[in-house]
Amino acid sequence: MTADGPVRTMAVWCPDWPVTAAGIDPDTPGAVLSKGRVAACSRAARSTGVRRGQRLRDAQRLCPDLVVHLRDIETEGRLFEPVVEAVTAITPWVEVLRPGLCAFSVRGPARYHGGEKPLRDAVRDAVTALGHACGAGVADGVFAAVLAARTRGEGVVVHPGRTPDFLAPFPVRILERPELADLLGRLGVHTLGAFAALPPGRVAQRFGAEGTAAHRLAGGLDARPPAPAPPATDLTVGASFEPPAERAETVVFQAKALAGQLHAGMAAKGLVCVRFAAEVTWSDGRVLRRLWRHDGALSELAVAERVLWQLTGAPEGAGRTRAGDGGPGTGSGGTRTGDSGTRTRSGGTRTEDGAGEGARGGPGDGLAGKAGASTWDGPGEMAREGSGESAGEDPSDGAGGVVALRLIPDHLVPDNGRQSALWGRADASSRVERAAARVQGMLGHHALVRAVLGGGRGPADGIVRVPMGDLPPPTPAEQGPWPGGVPDPAPSVVPPHPLPAAVLDADGAPVAVDGRAAVSAPPARLGIAGADPVDIDSWAGPWPCVERWWDPASRHRRARLQVTSGPRAYLLVIEDRQWQVEAVYD
Repeated sequence: MTADGPVRTMAVWCPDWPVTAAGIDPDTPGAVLSKGRVAACSRAARSTGVRRGQRLRDAQRLCPDLVVHLRDIETEGRLFEPVVEAVTAITPWVEVLRPGLCAFSVRGPARYHGGEKPLRDAVRDAVTALGHACGAGVADGVFAAVLAARTRGEGVVVHPGRTPDFLAPFPVRILERPELADLLGRLGVHTLGAFAALPPGRVAQRFGAEGTAAHRLAGGLDARPPAPAPPATDLTVGASFEPPAERAETVVFQAKALAGQLHAGMAAKGLVCVRFAAEVTWSDGRVLRRLWRHDGALSELAVAERVLWQLTGAPEGAGRTRAGDGGPGTGSGGTRTGDSGTRTRSGGTRTEDGAGEGARGGPGDGLAGKAGASTWDGPGEMAREGSGESAGEDPSDGAGGVVALRLIPDHLVPDNGRQSALWGRADASSRVERAAARVQGMLGHHALVRAVLGGGRGPADGIVRVPMGDLPPPTPAEQGPWPGGVPDPAPSVVPPHPLPAAVLDADGAPVAVDGRAAVSAPPARLGIAGADPVDIDSWAGPWPCVERWWDPASRHRRARLQVTSGPRAYLLVIEDRQWQVEAVYD
């Protein structure tokens, strides 16, 4: 390692982790969705042509038998925690990049185990003993180590100093910067080696800070130059809880406040933090410390979210905190599973969306190839992408509540600012966050909300409104099952209140639905909110839906019908012989 060189790093990668966390067998065609697109797919699905980033309808056209699950980052993190614990038994300082991927420096552990290859074998044995496929790779820097872990099935060890040669044949899309990769492709730069050969000064002039970071990665360096010397003053922030905090929301609320203090201290010194350690101490003296990495500056919400994952994913006997219902961590309308005893484990960074699955610079496409080789000796071949449920736990099995929380900045770098939009304007997301904070300050925390996906049988039930700045509710309920729910695709417009409607047959008589979910006559005309009826071109259904049949006060017996009329389609619902328009398909 030179003064400007990256640290020798091992990456541990469990392929297709979102698919594994969803309980899909690798030999079953399956995919995990995020925002209507494929976020990950199984080996069997890839063999039919399914790829990450595809729309659901395109994936189902290629593979009609595709098993589909919605992505659940919390479940992925919870199920990845045993893997992290297995690696931690070999080396204590493990950095979680995202669920399914972690990394650590090999300098000390390699000496203890007699070299990098024996260390790699020990890590792979520990992970495969848990029943998970695993690739482990060693290279200079995190970015190259992740690629090494995804190469040749089980990973490779790239010899010191040969990382630039190892990276050279990879395509520029592996940098996970789509706009940059597209531009480089139009300029005739298709590989990391060709990109790394460009003069750094010209790259900085043409592509700015983002391009400079990508150029360093392509050349086998870290995305940023080495961090400056630690500041003279300790920037660690912390808080104590008396009496001990028994609920996660209490600690998460304090974590947001501590994150604000941490950001203020770093801003005063012109620094930002891309990696921090969260240290949680329980009343019996047990301490759980976990490293978290993120691209750019960690926001207060991002810090709070990772603290929540860490709290609800505490190991056995470490004193789990309970995730309650409501509170600062959930927001209005959010529901939690803590009251039933369900727990979640910690795990990497969240993908909004599919956006950014961990530290930027990590590869986006899995690599597979010839198994058996344990070292990389030259440009190797690249192939396609690499190849449930939590158990209820008794809240009393822990060791009491949380008595202390510390946030420790671990990787500080100079604050280079952010690229402004044309005419010097800040990016839209920053403006929205600041405006939302001002509105909430004037009108109250719950005055401004955002819509997130939830779970339910009706189209309105699938949307949960959460105050801006709060964490979204946990998502396992989003996947159901929801017997009698609205089939995909979901409608695009849901009115605040259902619109009264009239469904008529060819003779003008009202259409009814009997107890066996059969219509009295084929629907022929549709009238909405008193308007003149229009012709119905086609219809499907009805689908019966019975909710809370055991509770006379809140039970519902409905049936839903889909109809098309001209360029629009409608979702209709009948209850107590009254038709309503519940949603519209545009």
